[in-house]
Amino acid sequence: MTRQEIFDKISKMLSVRFDVAVDQIKDETSFQNDLHADSIDMVEFELELEDDFGAEIPDEEAIKIQTVGAAVDYILSQQQ
Repeated sequence: MTRQEIFDKISKMLSVRFDVAVDQIKDETSFQNDLHADSIDMVEFELELEDDFGAEIPDEEAIKIQTVGAAVDYILSQQQ
C-alpha cells in the first residue's frame, strides 16, 4: 500500500471511531489533543490497526504514536 492509501484507510477508521469528518483528519492530528482519545481508545485503535494491517505494534512503539502521521508512518515501515 502507498502512504496515501494507508492514510485514507486510517482516516476512515478514525472518522467512525471518533465521530469526526474524514476531511478534518490530517497528518498532524493528535489522538489526545484533537480527537480526545483516552488510553482505552488508543488500545482499541491499536488493536484495530493490527487487525486491519497485519502489523504487530509493541507497547514501546505504541506510546510513540501520538499523531495520525506517526501511525501511518509506522504501518508503512512495517509493510516494507
